[in-house]
Amino acid sequence: MLADDAEDVIGCLSVGSDDCGRDRGIGETAAVTVGLVHPGEMGAAVGAALRSDGQTVLWASTDRSAASAARAEEAGLDDVGTIEELGRRSDVILCLCPPHAAVDIARSLTRFEGIYVDANAVAPATARTIASLVGRYVDGGIIGSPPRKPGTTRLYLSGTEASLVAGLFAGTIVHALVVSEDPAAASAIKMAFAAWTKGTAALLLAVRAVARAEGIEQALLDEWRTSLPHLPEQSVVAARSALRKGWRWVGEMNEIAETFAAAGLPDGFHRAAAEIYRRSPHEDADGDENFERVLSALLRKA
Repeated sequence: MLADDAEDVIGCLSVGSDDCGRDRGIGETAAVTVGLVHPGEMGAAVGAALRSDGQTVLWASTDRSAASAARAEEAGLDDVGTIEELGRRSDVILCLCPPHAAVDIARSLTRFEGIYVDANAVAPATARTIASLVGRYVDGGIIGSPPRKPGTTRLYLSGTEASLVAGLFAGTIVHALVVSEDPAAASAIKMAFAAWTKGTAALLLAVRAVARAEGIEQALLDEWRTSLPHLPEQSVVAARSALRKGWRWVGEMNEIAETFAAAGLPDGFHRAAAEIYRRSPHEDADGDENFERVLSALLRKA
């Protein structure tokens, strides 16, 4: 839950928790500038949620795509050009990127003195690595769709300064929840949740593919309609998600596999899921023909 005085202590974000209540009264909040890395579909929506609450949100356009620039403009984010300038002008950095880039981005901001929030889909071990690279660290994990309305998006936070970050979202449509002071707990929640949702979606696609390879796909679909009637449509939804987002989930499945391995559990489930998403075509499209393309891609020789 949010700290009772989460909104009141936002002023501590830019001066450090040791100064909280000394340089300004607890009830006196200072303007907080958030630097967003990077405005993808989720990042831009989270940035827009902060902007709608009156927060200043910055981003850096150097080496970013035209699509990123369009999302940032639509979200009302202010462009400061470079990642170095983003670090210089921000009180809080919120990193939302594909998981394979999370550590490198943290390394590029090691001189940043504010609160660094990594809200990427990374293993707890990766979160601890990132925490070791920055001075003030809050772990994050987002569950749900890009926020467009209340009740769709939860931002789990952990770390000693997690309540300060949660306070930034108190007036937004993003529901921020503080888990604990453990600097990797939020990432652990994200890993456990996605292990089921995205992991089982990959398994469902693999099952459809092997049934096709064995020539019994129609018989399987008939049995599903009798005993598990939700699975035929669920497999189509899984294929649609793989088309649109599977390229981003390859790294996430590998991070989940690392999480399982660190706990002494078999990691092969999600290594295989990563391969399913790696083989999937990558495009934003609907239609039955695209489901066929996904299965054909899965069945190609490695």
